[in-house]
Amino acid sequence: MSTQVTPPDSSPQSTPAPAHSASWKALTLGAIGVVYGDIGTSPLYTVKEVFSPATGVPLDQIHLIGAISAIFWALMLVVTLKYVILILRADNRGEGGIMALTALAAKASDMGGGSRPGWRRLILLTGVFGATLFYGDAIITPAISVLSAVEGLEVATPALKSYVIPITVTVLIGLFLMQRWGTGLVGKLFGPVIVLWFVVLGGVGLMQILREPAILAALNPMQALSFLHERGPDVLAALGAIVLAVTGAEALYADMGHFGRLPIRLAWSALVMPGLALNYLGQGALLMHDPAALENPFFRLFPESWVLPAVLLATAATVIASQAVISGAYSMTRQAIQLGFLPRMEVQQTSAHAMGQIYIPLVNWVLLAAVLVAVAAFGSSSALAAAYGIAVTLTMLITTVLTFFVVRHAWHYPLIVVLLATGSLVAMDALMVASCSIKFMQGGWFPLGVGLGLFLLMATWARGRALLLEAIQRNDPPLEPFVALLAEETLQRTPRTAVYAVANPNTVPQALLHNLKHNHVLHEHNIILTVRFHERPSVAPEEQVILQALAPGFWRVTVHYGFKDSPNIPEALSRCAPDLLIEASATSYFLSREIVVPTPGSGMALWREALFATMARNAGSVADYFRLPDNAVIELGTRVQI
Repeated sequence: MSTQVTPPDSSPQSTPAPAHSASWKALTLGAIGVVYGDIGTSPLYTVKEVFSPATGVPLDQIHLIGAISAIFWALMLVVTLKYVILILRADNRGEGGIMALTALAAKASDMGGGSRPGWRRLILLTGVFGATLFYGDAIITPAISVLSAVEGLEVATPALKSYVIPITVTVLIGLFLMQRWGTGLVGKLFGPVIVLWFVVLGGVGLMQILREPAILAALNPMQALSFLHERGPDVLAALGAIVLAVTGAEALYADMGHFGRLPIRLAWSALVMPGLALNYLGQGALLMHDPAALENPFFRLFPESWVLPAVLLATAATVIASQAVISGAYSMTRQAIQLGFLPRMEVQQTSAHAMGQIYIPLVNWVLLAAVLVAVAAFGSSSALAAAYGIAVTLTMLITTVLTFFVVRHAWHYPLIVVLLATGSLVAMDALMVASCSIKFMQGGWFPLGVGLGLFLLMATWARGRALLLEAIQRNDPPLEPFVALLAEETLQRTPRTAVYAVANPNTVPQALLHNLKHNHVLHEHNIILTVRFHERPSVAPEEQVILQALAPGFWRVTVHYGFKDSPNIPEALSRCAPDLLIEASATSYFLSREIVVPTPGSGMALWREALFATMARNAGSVADYFRLPDNAVIELGTRVQI
């Protein structure tokens, strides 16, 4: 089935409540479990990496206070100021995430000075690149989170060190195997477990603060500035480790559509930020009186008898953090498919009630393979920390750049105010990107390479689809004169309904031409069907279907979906009643399957055309993707040169 991606409409933006009636308390609990799992597990490795030999930061009281102060104020500036206060306002009809922000920024750019295709295309490509970087994060997060938790076994007893990698691999395989059954049941446990996690983080941190209250000097922002200034040319190395404390901040925005802005803000202010702050301060206090604890300062916070329970709790928390990013990869993939940047894949709905709970087998197994390769290749959380950061910080930078267009052109703030606000955030993000870039050869290339590879695939698919549609439509006759002529003919008509899926609703479908040429028959009812995916999260059911009568026996039907909607063509066609009654048992769906033939020319480089042809051959089933009945689909193949 052919589809089109159309720009967002001009209706005003609104922020509806999440699509359920749960109370704000339940939503806040859910936000704690899903949104904050990633950033909540950062204390497992951040402080250790700040004082690793690679950063050159001395382990003494002055530098401990300075480093912990830098971590605390990074949380305040990046998470609280940028995301909680500013970015959460930039919703696309209540939805967040970089794909939703990209659509919003593209529309805002049009509003700011008329249609500017060059700017619009640049914004879309920038947003898509930011989305591809998410997949690098989706590989590194499960690997570093679970591995850092299991490494706590070494603190309990050094004899278990050789079992860390096998246990990590076992946990990860189990995590990915469970995806096919959905996350509904596990999701109910997410909130309480992560609440317990943050309470424990704060509690053990407070115990150490009471022993060494001098660490409270870290709350003074001048300590952070002094620490960063004192590092001189080595500041990037230290900042590259401090950045680990804010990884996962993008989840606040990405999951806004599930929980709403208020619950996410409440969860951060009431529990998450206090728990993180107390734990980081506690690790600093611990290292003040026991520098030897640097081997694993997080698990050294616990009394010896608590270490094994702490390892189990940390493992559960990291599995939850990993689950959230894996689910995010499924959601991002479906959005990319429906926006025309990836070929169709099998998408399984794992819940009859929550449309956001999906499972994409291909993505699941590719992610698992990549995560296991990362664990085996890097071997420790410290080694993975070098790879962790560059993709995350680049995504943060892209988010800020896209926000500029929203604040300036959609919210209509004065240019000087926008430049000062977003400019300072861009400078901060750029500094974090630079700090992570120095670790490029130590592993930073890994998530960046994943992102660039996926960006090449997405750009090739989008360009190839545009060239393919141009080639198909080049010689197709106009639809309306053709059907008007057919209505006057005395062709034999079979008493069934034929649905012809096309990308261009104004030209004659190839399947209809083939049917007339080879079978010399016309159906009693003929529907020219076009599916359009919009650059907005969803389309209301009453707005999804537009019906237009063309001639006796011919109708044009356009079905509209948002990039988070689940397509169901038979269900959408049922909404044509009472103007057009479509009997499911008497309906045939005619689909065109194009066989792409790469040829030298002005379209794309030959190797890219060959890549596009390979992707097209391996695209998922059209009938399955649009939920067409298996026994009512007729596919006709056509060789097309692009």
